[in-house]
Amino acid sequence: MLDNDFTPGDAAHHFGERRYNAWNEHVKRRYGARVQKVSVEAGFTCPNRDGRVASGGCTFCNNDGFTPLYLERRQSVTQQIDAGLEFLQRRYPGTDRFIAYFQSYSNTYGELERLRALYQEALAHPQISGLAIGTRPDCLAQPVLQYLAELSSEHIIELEIGVESCNDAVLASVNRGHDFAASVDAIERAAALGLDVTAHMLLGLPGESRDSMLDGARKLSALPIRALKLHQLQLVRGTALARQWQSDPASVPLFGEQECIGLLCDFIERLAPRILLQRVGSEVPPSMKLAPAWNVRLSELAPRISAELARRGSWQGSRYEA
Repeated sequence: MLDNDFTPGDAAHHFGERRYNAWNEHVKRRYGARVQKVSVEAGFTCPNRDGRVASGGCTFCNNDGFTPLYLERRQSVTQQIDAGLEFLQRRYPGTDRFIAYFQSYSNTYGELERLRALYQEALAHPQISGLAIGTRPDCLAQPVLQYLAELSSEHIIELEIGVESCNDAVLASVNRGHDFAASVDAIERAAALGLDVTAHMLLGLPGESRDSMLDGARKLSALPIRALKLHQLQLVRGTALARQWQSDPASVPLFGEQECIGLLCDFIERLAPRILLQRVGSEVPPSMKLAPAWNVRLSELAPRISAELARRGSWQGSRYEA
């Protein structure tokens, strides 16, 4: 792992052809093989859906857009893991290390005893080595973080926190229900307990400028995050933001294909080289995606980002300033 005083030669050698600090390569070095996530739908909601802080949820969110087809919400956690393993072992033959991914909505939003029961059921599965838990920064009470820290002494525990934007006005406009300070607080408290934190960032939300998004790379780099997932804005059918775009397209500007790749490279160049990149983009099933019209598969996007960084003669952190 590189620290913040790397030299350009160190970075070029460490990152190789990808030219960024790739999560998958880190996992292979650490565990000797691929670690695959098995998604679990445990019936959670969010405080900006149930009325505690707001209603309607985030304007960009429709969980069906990233929920695997093998999930059946009426099944138990164990049954969902079994179904996911059957699917993933066909898709990734030879993979033998898996972690349960509590992905949909805010998976720490509930009483600790309920969380404990769900997490323990997943960890009791003989083929599960740990947990990835997706949540919001305002759903991380200290007792929950302390319990996850206890689990991390014996299991892989990855805490995924939706930051989405570092701009308070943008967060308010998409009905996020928390500000950037809440993300800073949650990340710092989790990291202080030794937890590995992966932040999620959504580039292209209405109200963001290029400068504000790139400033997000600087702000995230100052936080003790282990990894980052980058997502580009896509309009998913059934969301408030999709309806807004349909009624007033100018109010929701969308990236062109090359513009998006360029922005992702600009962001990565400004990101601290120690931060692992789990994702450099996202994709929505074509049947659910309303816009933009262009479509680059994730398997194609990463090589194109690497090629653009190579064309520029740059890499992750080449324009990073501590």
